[in-house]
Amino acid sequence: MRLHVDQRHERVLELVREHGSLRVAELARELGMSAVTLRRDVEALASRGLVERLHGAVVWPSGQPRPARAAGLPAAGLVVGMVVPTTEYYYADVVRGAREAVEAAGARLTIGLSRYLPDEDAAQARRLLSTGADGLLLTPSWERGCPEPGEGLWAAEQETPVVLVERSAPLGHPAARLDRVRSDHAHGAAEAVAHLAGLGHRAIALAVQDSPTAPRLRAGYRAAVRALELTPVTASPLDGTPSRSEADRFERTLEYLCEGVASGEVTAAIVHSDADAIVLIPRLQARGVRVPEDLAVIAYDDEVAGLADLPLTAVAPDKRAVGAAAARLLLSRLGAAEPATGGAGAEAAGGSRAARRHLDILPVLRVRVSCGAEAAS
Repeated sequence: MRLHVDQRHERVLELVREHGSLRVAELARELGMSAVTLRRDVEALASRGLVERLHGAVVWPSGQPRPARAAGLPAAGLVVGMVVPTTEYYYADVVRGAREAVEAAGARLTIGLSRYLPDEDAAQARRLLSTGADGLLLTPSWERGCPEPGEGLWAAEQETPVVLVERSAPLGHPAARLDRVRSDHAHGAAEAVAHLAGLGHRAIALAVQDSPTAPRLRAGYRAAVRALELTPVTASPLDGTPSRSEADRFERTLEYLCEGVASGEVTAAIVHSDADAIVLIPRLQARGVRVPEDLAVIAYDDEVAGLADLPLTAVAPDKRAVGAAAARLLLSRLGAAEPATGGAGAEAAGGSRAARRHLDILPVLRVRVSCGAEAAS
């Protein structure tokens, strides 16, 4: 039986209200009508502000309440959207951890890539929501790992639950109220300093590439140097003037470390990342700097540190654990899982009404040869 136009409109509103967003083709199949007729109905509803159209999908208007999913329901049918800069190198394990947690709960993970392009984070988030994502795991392309003033407001304005992954916002910024899960890179850098100090080094340099991780590494390094009353050393030139290219970064870091060793100012260094350390160590050796005899080295990331011909001691963020914890936290907001940290109080608070969480996961230090520790041999 053909539906009257008013009945069609009511049915469209009912389905979009229930799901949050649906593709036009899906709506047409559900209602047993042609896509042409449905588009005409959607345009009429959109003109009245009752729905929004976005990239071939029909979306429930932002700011309008939708019925919440009951707490404790299974995650089957839930879609978790995840926006990351890349699925390569560091983020491969973050995504893997999130996927394992989502699929273990019976839900589905969809991915959007920003490639660090301006405004692409928000565009990818909108796309995932328009194609049915119930919540978002977000790693925005904030250059310093946190938003600049006025940046990232869109993340805090989402109607669906959002969990920041490997990112945080400063106090007072609207996004600081979001759930987040991140590696405690400051703790990781401090652990590296403490390990080198335990080996007798008093003058430890830090050489980091410009990245969202760098500010937290510098903070942890400086705090540990002060706490252990170590000898302050001249800062890397990259701390003041970022590199113009990879070649420039390697050349300036090489000169910095060679000069530090030659002057006796530096006896150990923490290098971010381990890929950089693998490139730098042969160049140091070619300049007569022996590792670890003249310069003890600890790398940061542990993606490939153990594969170097001189196996590198490295700080290893537990990237898979970060992705898994973020996914479980988001699923708990959607009423489909225990909160990431568990606890009866959080469960009783109920889904999205529970207190927000800022989870820091501590990296671990993996001792190998490059730091000169006896345990490595």
